[in-house]
Amino acid sequence: MTAIKLFLTDVDGVLTDGSMYYTESGDEIKRFHTYDGMAFELLRNAGIKTGIVTSENTQIVARRAAKVKADYLFQGKRDGGKLAVAEQICKEMGITMAEVAYIGDDINCLDLLKAVGLPACPANARAAVKNIPNIMLLETKGGEGAVREFVERILGQ
Repeated sequence: MTAIKLFLTDVDGVLTDGSMYYTESGDEIKRFHTYDGMAFELLRNAGIKTGIVTSENTQIVARRAAKVKADYLFQGKRDGGKLAVAEQICKEMGITMAEVAYIGDDINCLDLLKAVGLPACPANARAAVKNIPNIMLLETKGGEGAVREFVERILGQ
């Protein structure tokens, strides 16, 4: 297997359980797991760059990306935008898509999952994602530490 130099993740359904909570005043709330936060630190310590690529566009995700010290954050990426962003990062880093790990859970992740060297999905991903050839199907559900499980497998822990 080619060494991974870039780790990318989706947000809703991967870093979160996919639920969207709204308060009476209209505020949106997302729940993140601390295990996944530590996963970013483990990757950083291993010299692997990290990024968050999502279709949504929220300050919540911007704050989470800052907290976990993600190297890259791209929001509002739809209709092939996730794959285009990954290709852009690879060009900047001078690496190939074979050196990228990505975890996604839904149909808007399909193009990128099919293009990377190491694709993975949480246990509760959609069937279309689970059926991608050579995808790593994790035992953990999104929002419950799936990113940490993937990272531990990448790092051989």
